[in-house]
Amino acid sequence: MPQFHWDPDGYLALMRAEVPDYDRLQAETVAASGSGARRVLELGTGSGETARRLLEHHPSAQLVGLDASSAMLERARASLPTDRVELRLAKIEDPLPEGRFDLIVSALAVHHLDGVGKADLFRRVAPALSPGGRFVLGDVVSPADPAERVTPIDCDYDMPSSVEDQLAWLVAAGLQPRLCWSRRDLAVMVGEAPA
Repeated sequence: MPQFHWDPDGYLALMRAEVPDYDRLQAETVAASGSGARRVLELGTGSGETARRLLEHHPSAQLVGLDASSAMLERARASLPTDRVELRLAKIEDPLPEGRFDLIVSALAVHHLDGVGKADLFRRVAPALSPGGRFVLGDVVSPADPAERVTPIDCDYDMPSSVEDQLAWLVAAGLQPRLCWSRRDLAVMVGEAPA
């Protein structure tokens, strides 16, 4: 996957400007995470916006956050509670941290993987979930109607896939998938591990 370096200072403003319904996507991603998670893994922590919202929603959770940008992790580190968060420099293609998680979440990061990469990630996520655990994916998708594509796409870096393909890859990984929310080229999907 090509590397792109985000500017931590302008990241949130950029997301709100370029991703219609950014805040709604965040809210729907957190809502799809259920309740009571104790151990959370976030793939693509960025500036910490999703992590902050997840920690508010899951007050007893400890969160491990991964991101490929040390600058973004520094920004996240400054805004997140150090007693509840461990941030690690890693790409989502790297092996996942040891142990099992009640909840694995990714918002606006997985669309940087091609279809093969997404299917591989979902196969790696499934055994990292505790029984009954949940994988929540909030991301840019390839809509059935091209007129619904409203988020700017960089063809060298962004590779959104359809909801249908991603639900099928979740099934192939052994997870029970469902679409929780969608609007134009954004969607929130869940894959649940068997209890």
